[in-house]
Amino acid sequence: MGNEACRTEFQDMLAARGVSRRDFMKLCGTIAVAAGLSELAAPKVAQALEKSVIGTTKGNLYPVIWIEGASCTGCTEAFAQVEAPDPASIVLEMISLNYSETLSAAAGHSMEEAKAQTIEAGNYILIYEGAVLEGWGGQALRVADMPGTEHLVEAAANANAVVALGSCAVNGGWMGANPNSSGAIGVEKYLEKAGITDVPVINIPGCPANPEWLVSVLVDVVLMDNTLPELDGQNKPVGIFGQTVHDNCERRGHFENGEFVYRFGSEEEAKGYCLYPLGCRGPQTKANCGVVLYNNRRSWCVQAGSPCIGCCEANPNDPGQNWVEVNTPFYKRHRDLRIGDWMIQPGTIALGITGILAAALVVHGFGMKVSGRMDGGADFEKVRSWDAKHPDKSIGKYDDKEGR
Repeated sequence: MGNEACRTEFQDMLAARGVSRRDFMKLCGTIAVAAGLSELAAPKVAQALEKSVIGTTKGNLYPVIWIEGASCTGCTEAFAQVEAPDPASIVLEMISLNYSETLSAAAGHSMEEAKAQTIEAGNYILIYEGAVLEGWGGQALRVADMPGTEHLVEAAANANAVVALGSCAVNGGWMGANPNSSGAIGVEKYLEKAGITDVPVINIPGCPANPEWLVSVLVDVVLMDNTLPELDGQNKPVGIFGQTVHDNCERRGHFENGEFVYRFGSEEEAKGYCLYPLGCRGPQTKANCGVVLYNNRRSWCVQAGSPCIGCCEANPNDPGQNWVEVNTPFYKRHRDLRIGDWMIQPGTIALGITGILAAALVVHGFGMKVSGRMDGGADFEKVRSWDAKHPDKSIGKYDDKEGR
């Protein structure tokens, strides 16, 4: 089928779903931006989508397994509720979602059987949402009479790629925070421990992860001849997580000018000043939230008036370096320091030390007063001991030998 005929057939499919060509190109621009590209790349994305979706009508759907680990299903909800033009609908016409505990209509034995058949056939993508729980020998989470850890290993071993969706899947997320009694870790770390190192893992942190980030990765893997996006040292897509939130923040000009909000409800907040003193983690959190935005590109956390809480901070190699452990309390400038089970703010420590020093000076002052040294009545050396013993090498200057 020629390009023009393919485009015509695809436009007919869009029209049947009430999606205009203009809305579709807007979607392609969104996908391009979510992938860290310019909106000028939209025509290339559109061409790939046209060819792929037309291909799906011939029965060439790409199989996908979506497994829920220990999660709140927030990433699934975010993905399922994006608006028209609907990236989820477009993508789901390119993939065969053979297994999803949340989105599939079926449940129970038939669902598990569909998953097993997909795994046996191979050539699929695994999307894993939620933390992997090692606690109690993997029994902290059981699904279909089997430890959750075994479900991950079974599905990942034969996959073309694994997408760890959300900060929980990347390194345990809020469940990995102290005391982490369930032994929550990320997908990549667990697969390494299980000896599965030949299957590429793509980490997409966030709580929840922006659904357009997942769309852009699926476009790369499903449409672009199984080509993975460029990944950084933590296997995160560079186009999405290559810059800090601060780099693209709309309030950055106020930061440069030293204009800050120190209290909610203040005049400075009404003027849209920088939220750094209220705990904004934008300078240390890498994500393009301020470019892609949320809720169909309507707004994002900082634009809505909230400091960035750093939910995309997730080191897949260190479950302890999760966004909750690193960033709480969210409205404080510094994270808590942990001494055993005791947590305290650095500022509190500084104030405590200052108070101790001040108290010591006060006690010293009283001591000086009691001893009479502050009244000039205390006995002092009239001649330094050294000078008295070495008059020829005397350092001090004295009127006579008694020091007068």
